[in-house]
Amino acid sequence: MSASPTITHPSFGTIDANRVIIFDTTLRDGEQSPGFSMNLAEKLRMAEALAALGVDVIEAGFPVASKGDFESVNQIARNTKGAVICALARTGGPKDIIAAGEALAPAERKRIHNFISTSPLHMKYKLRMEPETVLELITTGNTAARNLTDDVEWSAEDGSRTEPDFLCRCVEAAIKAGANTINIPDTVGYATPEDMERIFTMLRERVPGADQVIFSAHNHNDLGLGVANTLASVRGGARQIECTINGIGERAGNAALEEIVMAIRTRNDQYPYTTGIHTQSLLKMSRMLATITSFDVQPNKAIVGRNAFAHESGIHQDGVLKNAATYEIMTPESVGWSRSSLVMGKHSGRAAFRDKIKALGYGELEDAKLNDAFSRFKDLADRKKVVYDEDIVALVDDEVRDHDRIRFESLSLSSISGKPSSAELALQIDGESVVAQAEGNGPVDAAFNALRSAFPHEARLALFSVGAVTEGTDAQARTTVRLEEDGKLVDGQGADADTVVSAVRAYVHALNKLLVKRDRAEPEALQA
Repeated sequence: MSASPTITHPSFGTIDANRVIIFDTTLRDGEQSPGFSMNLAEKLRMAEALAALGVDVIEAGFPVASKGDFESVNQIARNTKGAVICALARTGGPKDIIAAGEALAPAERKRIHNFISTSPLHMKYKLRMEPETVLELITTGNTAARNLTDDVEWSAEDGSRTEPDFLCRCVEAAIKAGANTINIPDTVGYATPEDMERIFTMLRERVPGADQVIFSAHNHNDLGLGVANTLASVRGGARQIECTINGIGERAGNAALEEIVMAIRTRNDQYPYTTGIHTQSLLKMSRMLATITSFDVQPNKAIVGRNAFAHESGIHQDGVLKNAATYEIMTPESVGWSRSSLVMGKHSGRAAFRDKIKALGYGELEDAKLNDAFSRFKDLADRKKVVYDEDIVALVDDEVRDHDRIRFESLSLSSISGKPSSAELALQIDGESVVAQAEGNGPVDAAFNALRSAFPHEARLALFSVGAVTEGTDAQARTTVRLEEDGKLVDGQGADADTVVSAVRAYVHALNKLLVKRDRAEPEALQA
């Protein structure tokens, strides 16, 4: 059965059958990743960038989860233009749907996305509900959502493990109650591409009214099949894909937006579909998220990893020099990589530094952040013969983060082998300078003890990792710090030519993220 030539949707009007809607859930499902958290300013930056990227739907959060979540969805709805703003709600939670509607009120275009589990396993052990009760909730929940907005999405949590006959009944009930987008998630990443294509084909063939709604795929990556399952879902008739930048999300993550979009663009012979994504901004988007979350992209990550277009083999290098298509199936420029050869050093000026930052995908920095980054660059250039792109990325990352309550000011250390080290640390906390002194078993321990004295807290240091940004003894150190408090994990990163300073910067960054995460309370059954 072929897809309908067109479909009419309240948010998008008449849609061609080959147009794939990109639904980004980086700010909702992505933020549920262990160690990830974003403050309001960071979420607003991400939402604005996602809209500029060409994302059709931005899932901004789960308003009932906390006051902070409600406020972030509300502010994104108020300030972000060009995309549908979506909020999540449980199908069986009337308060959820009301909160979603209130948070979305300022949006130009808005969607309520409600969900409930439909698999035998989830209904029996998680919901503890009979199938008929679930069906009733699907009707009441979607009716309530439709009374608040014309654009309603319903998700069958654990849909890929739901019995086919019951899944058809659930989808039919959701459509009759007013849902115009139907999402079938592979919630635990169990399905194969054949499973997902079969499920969507079945629903489109068997469910009354299926030709009047958009089917959506939300695939997790537990078996590494998230992108493959999403492309198979599109073959089966899904015309919305739910994905995240860099593939972040619960456990092993979600299907990666950049991989899906470039697969469609590169293999249009196999996937003759279109999206509205401006692919030249994919690298910039990836770097922005990595900076905000402190989770670096692995070097061999498709599309946006630093080795994605690197060729070390002599045979490969020779082929690329003769004709790039021999070993490159897409151009680096098509996803935002630059072949700029601008070399930076101690004689480089502010204008060249600004141009380099733009070439690296950061866009325009605020004057204060640009000045701070340029000052650190000049200090680094005085100590290094060559400043690599990676060096600039590391120091700019520190400055573009939206520090909230705590900011590093200065550190003084005294360390003699065989004796305790001492540290004097100056922080800015809630706008006021605080100085603390402490001793420790080495300079890092002393610095961290001083930090705990300046800002008392009970978080446990769960990970401390130091690496070099580039080669050489004069390389910047890049430190990762993971803090754990009451089951909540956050990661922070910092970079500096001084290893101990980089460690303190990372700890401060993690603390700021922990303060954001303290206010978040997850409602039961939050997963879709």
